[in-house]
Amino acid sequence: MAITKSAKKAHRSGLRKKVYNDARRKAMSLALKGARLAKKGDVAALAAAYKAIDKAAKRGLMTKNTAARRKAKVAKMLAASH
Repeated sequence: MAITKSAKKAHRSGLRKKVYNDARRKAMSLALKGARLAKKGDVAALAAAYKAIDKAAKRGLMTKNTAARRKAKVAKMLAASH
């Protein structure tokens, strides 16, 4: 457990940030699920997935390369699905 005053403050700050990070991760998860269930060529589902992935990458939940890889995977999936 944190001992110093600054460590305690950093811990509290981390807990606050965790709430936002969890929400962003959940939004990305739901957008990807929507893309998996979407019909072939569904532009709205693709746009929602891209937006969620980009926001997650911007917030630091994943690296830029991971975001690019996931976007490519979603695009490929929607091009060939159903």
